Order: sequence, then structure tokens, then C-alpha cells
Amino acid sequence: MQKKRLGNSDLEITPIGVGAWAMGGGGWAFAWGPQDDNQSVEAIHAALDGGVNWIDTAAVYGLGHSEEVVARALEGRSNRPYVFTKCERIWNEKGEISGVLKAASIRKECEGSLRRLKVDAIDLYQIHWAQPDEDVEEGWGALVKLKEEGKVRWIGVSNFNPQQMERCRRIAPITSLQPPYSAVSPEIEDETLPYCLEHKIGAIVYSPMKSGLLSGRMTRERVEAFPADDFRRKALNFQEPHLTRNLALQELMKSIGARHGRSAGEVAIAWTLRHPAVTAAIVGMRSAEQARGVMGALEFRLSAAEIAEVDRFRQARQAGA
Repeated sequence: MQKKRLGNSDLEITPIGVGAWAMGGGGWAFAWGPQDDNQSVEAIHAALDGGVNWIDTAAVYGLGHSEEVVARALEGRSNRPYVFTKCERIWNEKGEISGVLKAASIRKECEGSLRRLKVDAIDLYQIHWAQPDEDVEEGWGALVKLKEEGKVRWIGVSNFNPQQMERCRRIAPITSLQPPYSAVSPEIEDETLPYCLEHKIGAIVYSPMKSGLLSGRMTRERVEAFPADDFRRKALNFQEPHLTRNLALQELMKSIGARHGRSAGEVAIAWTLRHPAVTAAIVGMRSAEQARGVMGALEFRLSAAEIAEVDRFRQARQAGA
């Protein structure tokens, strides 16, 4: 399996990593509904056993719970992966989430993540969102200091636009950007990915299957049965007329995957990995079965003809054909 170096770091990472967002469980603002911790641990183990060498989480996922689950999964493991996490999203005793980029807050968050993850240093520490925008420089400066102190090894950003990244680059180099990217939501191709290429910033994209829409297992019935605290119930792409279009794209990806014995989800992931700016993709998984179902994405790649097939379909849909 071919690994790629992430930006200016010494991290050689596999084409996909474990996304631990849903592992935070239910009961918070951006939950995916209830989640069994044992299944989360089994999913991580299955991914590591399959060759994956990194996990991406965030302090806010489950209000600290996702990081605790990751720590539990890695306890006693000899093949320890790189662990990436994020700061800037904080919460109060009522579970209300806000964005803070003050240096003191970020330092406190880092200490909390180190404690929950049970690690001496975080391999990649990322600012989750550029909010509030006016404090981006202060927040990035705080990450630079944490790196100098050895509490984090490399530093990156998530959900930043090129203008915000440029402001950070004036202070210190950016190792990576974590943006949303999929065949459903390809917007970052216009400016963001070219910026990353130009400045040698690694891109680890999230939601390559668009929150399960392109997994091969999404149906109208499943969407209608989402738990009340599943954020996807209110997401635009899970509502009409978008849902019909997205399920049709999923069917095309099923068809392409069937030619190779691969799932629609693996095709969706491969579509993101085709872009030269993309270092790797974050893949959410909630069980060992789901993990094993996407392991083919470590090596499966689309042909030029298949990429063109997907793009023709997308363009026709956008044109209303």
C-alpha cells in the first residue's frame, strides 16, 4: 500500500484514516445518534488490523467522549496509529458549543485532549473552525507555541478558506487542511485545493461519502428512521430534491464498484483520492463491519474513464438533465 507524506511533516499516512466523529455518541448538538462504545472500539481495531495508520477525532465529538473511546481502543495495542485531534470548539455545563480561539483556552483544550487520549504528544493538532475570525492569528500562534513545547508534533487547520490560511502562513507554516470534500460537495476544487497544492499543504478530506449518502447503504427508509439527535435529519442533502439526486449518484457508484467487487463507498472515497492535492480521506466508521467494508479504499483507484463517468453524471444532474 502506498502511503503519502502529509504536507511539511514527517507523517507518512495511509490513503484513509478512521473518522471518530460518530464515535462521540448521541446527546449533543452534532451527534449521529446513539453509538455503542464497544462497536466503536471494534471498528478502530478492524481498521488498524486492515492497515490504517491514523485516527482523526476532535475534543467536541461527544463533548470529550470520542477522544476517550479512541484512548480505550488504543490501550495495549502494539501497532499504535497516529492520532489527530482538534481544538477551538468548547462547551459549557449545559452542553452548549461555541468557538474560542484565545491562547489560554486553546492551551487548556490541549491539556484536556492529552489527558483524554492518554498520550504524551498529539501527532497533528488542528483548529476546528476559524471562529471567531478575528482571533485566527491568536489561535494559530497558540498552536505554534504548543508545537515548540512538544505537546503537539504538527499543526494544521480545518474548514479554513485560502484567505484564512494565508493569514496563518504569515506566522508559521501549515502542515494540513481538513476540508469537506465529496462528489456531492466538490466546492473546494475551485480555490482551496489549488491553494493547498501551491503551498504544499496536505489535505485530509472529510465526509468523502457525504455522511453516508454515498456509502451504498443509504435509502429513503433509513433517512426517515434517523434518530431524533442525528444531525443528518436537518441536513440539506438528505432532503428533497437533493436526496433523489444523491441516491441516484450512489446507484452509479454501486454500478462502478460492482465491476471491481467494491462498494459504492469505496468508489466515493476513490473519487476524492483522485485529486492531486488530496493526501488522504477521513472515513467514518461505527462498527467492525463498516470498517472492513471500506478497507478496499486503501488500494482501490478509479480509472480515467470511470472518473469521467461520474463527472458526466454530476454535470448532467447539475444542468437539470
